Order: sequence, then C-alpha cells, then structure tokens
Amino acid sequence: MTATVRQTGEVKSMSDPTPRKPHLSLGRIVQMNLGFLGLQFSFGLQQSNMGPIYSYLGADEASLPLLWLAGPMTGLLVQPIIGAMSDRTVTRFGRRTPYFLIGAILCSLCLFAMPYSRALWVAASLLWVLDAANNVTMEPYRAYVSDRLDQAQRPLGFLTQSAFTGLAQTLSYLAPSLLVWGGLNADAVDPSGIPVITRIAFIVGAVLSLSTILWSVLRVPELPLSAEEIAAMRAEPLSARTTLRDLKQAIVEMPVPMRQLAIAMLFQWYAMFCYWQFVAFAIARSLYDTADSGSAGFRQAVLVNGQIGGFYNFIAFIAAFAMVPIARKMGARPVHAVSVAASGIAMLALPYCSSQAMLFIPMIGIGLGWASMMGNPYIILADSIPPARTGIYMGIFNMFIVIPMMIESLTMPLIYRPLLGGDPRHVLMLAGVLMLLAAVATLAIRERPAARASA
Repeated sequence: MTATVRQTGEVKSMSDPTPRKPHLSLGRIVQMNLGFLGLQFSFGLQQSNMGPIYSYLGADEASLPLLWLAGPMTGLLVQPIIGAMSDRTVTRFGRRTPYFLIGAILCSLCLFAMPYSRALWVAASLLWVLDAANNVTMEPYRAYVSDRLDQAQRPLGFLTQSAFTGLAQTLSYLAPSLLVWGGLNADAVDPSGIPVITRIAFIVGAVLSLSTILWSVLRVPELPLSAEEIAAMRAEPLSARTTLRDLKQAIVEMPVPMRQLAIAMLFQWYAMFCYWQFVAFAIARSLYDTADSGSAGFRQAVLVNGQIGGFYNFIAFIAAFAMVPIARKMGARPVHAVSVAASGIAMLALPYCSSQAMLFIPMIGIGLGWASMMGNPYIILADSIPPARTGIYMGIFNMFIVIPMMIESLTMPLIYRPLLGGDPRHVLMLAGVLMLLAAVATLAIRERPAARASA
C-alpha cells in the first residue's frame, strides 16, 4: 500500500482518505503543551492570591467562598458551549485555535488589571472576566491535544499538560517570594493594601498567558480537517440550535465511565476548592497566631503559602512524568486513586504542622494528588468518548469540576462558623476526608476493556 506524507507529518493512505494521526516526538508534545504554562500560571496566581486580595480589600473570611463563585459559574456556562462550538468550527486557523487565542488575550488583559483594583467589587468583577477567558481557552486546548495525538500517545500528552501545570504553578506560587528574595520589600503595599510584589507577579502572568499559547499554536498547528469532515460540518453549520442539540444529545449518550467519574470528581474538587480558599488563613493561625489580614504575620503566611505551594506544584511537575509509565502499565484509575488518597492524608496532617519546615512534608502528598487530578481523569475520559465529539465531552466533563466548586462556594459560608467553628484549619481537615472518599469512588469506576488495553 502506498502512502503520502503531508508537511504536518500525518500519513494518508492512497486508498483511505482519512489521515492517520502522526506519532509526535517528545519535543513536539512538549511544545504543543507549552501554552498550559501560561494558562496554569494564571490559575496559580488566582489560587494563591485571590483570597488574600479579597481580604486586603475588606472581605469577611466566611464570605470568601461566595467571592470565588466566578470560576465555577463561568466554567459551567462557558466550557460546554465553547466545547460544542469548537467541534463544529471551520476556519483557516483551525477549529480549536481561535477560541484559545481569544481567551488568552482576554486573560492577559485581566491579569494586568487585577492588582490595580481599588474596591472589592472591582476585583470580583475582574475575576469573573478572567475566569470566563480561561474557560474559553481550557477545553478547546484539551480537545486540541486529544485531536492531535493518537490513543497510544494520549497518556503522555495529558500528563505533559499535568507536568506544565505543576511547573507553571510552582513559578506562580513562588513569584512573590522570588521578588522578596531579589530585594523587594514584602511589606510595601499600595493604597488599597495590595502588596507591590503581588502586582508584579500578575504582570508577569499577563505576559506568559499570551506568549506561551502563541508559541504552541505556531509551532504545532492543528491537523487539517479532511474534506469529508468539512463537508459534514458545513452540511449543518454552527448555530445556537445545533449547539444546544449537541449538548443535550451528548449528555443523554454519555459513556458509563464518564458518568462514574462524576462521583469522584465531586469529592476531590470540593476538597481542592476548600484547600485553595483557606490554606493561607490556616497557616496564619498555626504559625503566626493571627486572623488579621492587615498584619505582618498574615502577609508572611501568604508568602509561606506561596513557598509550600510552589513545592507541591514542583512535586506535581516531577510526578506527572513519573506517572506516564505507571499509568500505561497499571491503568490511570488505580494510579489516580492512590494519588488522591495521599493528598487526603496530607490535608488531614496540615493543621498539626507547627513550623514552616514541617509544612513541606504533607506537600508531597498534595503534589501527587494534584499531578494526578490534572492528567489521569482525562486519560480515562479520552479513551471512553467518541473522537468526533471530543470538544463537547471535554466541556461537559468540566461541569464535573465546576459544579462541586459551586456547591462548596454556596455551602461553606453556611457551615464555616456553625459546624467548623470559624477555623480554617477545620476546613482543611474536611477537605482531607473528602479526598479519601474520592479515592474510594475512583476505584469503583469500571473502565472499558479497550481503554485498559490501550493504556
């Protein structure tokens, strides 16, 4: 059988008009995922700084979860729709690329403006736009990776994304501390009480968000659609009716492993939202015996959180690559269960750490869990969904992330003082229990035999 090779690298049989996906080198897979460095640097800045920023601007501790509603709400509304739209988009730049380029531009603008907020409502409003922009980028980007790689290379592709998540968030968490170590004053603040080092870190994030995604799409462009695929899309072009119909049909026909994943995702993402929102406040209580966001002790706790957050994300960066051969041999499901269980044990231990040095020990477990959460569920998902509907199912899958976050944001203010005593350390212990439940729910997932064999 003869074959022709296009410049993009895919092989096309003379008797088969459908091109086979090329086997990409590690270097090419790294380059196509480089955009995740900028995207996840943005998320890392939010995770480590938005709670303190809200406190600097006068927010009450118990109301913080409500101010974090922007992420899950925009994710719930934006990602499934954008995912469905990207499945049917035909442009000269590709079907996924226009979405994550537009999202990256908006994200950069919001990151630049965020630390200049002068009022709580300004910061909250910017977070809504920022999260919407990140969500416009996220699922088309994941679908682009799934489109570009064959089934055998998807574990490497998605765990490379996880590795970049770890690296990016290591840098974003450490950025304020690096600036202090470079000679800037940790206590220098603007008239709103926001530290100068926070402002500089957000400006760095604005530059990275756009530049890394541009590098990825220019160096590893999308594969061209076949004539048959284009004809099928143009026969029923993108519209509000087709988008809503596709969403409804995809939910009804959702594969069983994807449905089973929803339970594990409920526990683990409720727990992670608890952790991100309250860990800096827990450290302030444990190490500096303060709940005053205007104190030097609280600002030091924020820096310590950045340092241990950078450490757990570095662990995630290393662990993501280590998980590739393990997931291939054992399957993504047991690897994920063990990893989130380690994270749960770490969260239960955190409130008992009485020194900064001790805090780094549980960060190993947090890092293992975070590496797995950003990679292994997507391996299970990608092997269970039809390739032609990757965008819409990636978008729907994000609902399994954002709905638990919404539930946490709405319920935590109700239970924070009555059930948890108004103590952020108790929130971390609740998160640890939920992570252990996520591990049990993961083991209950029954993957298709074909998926296990391909892994």
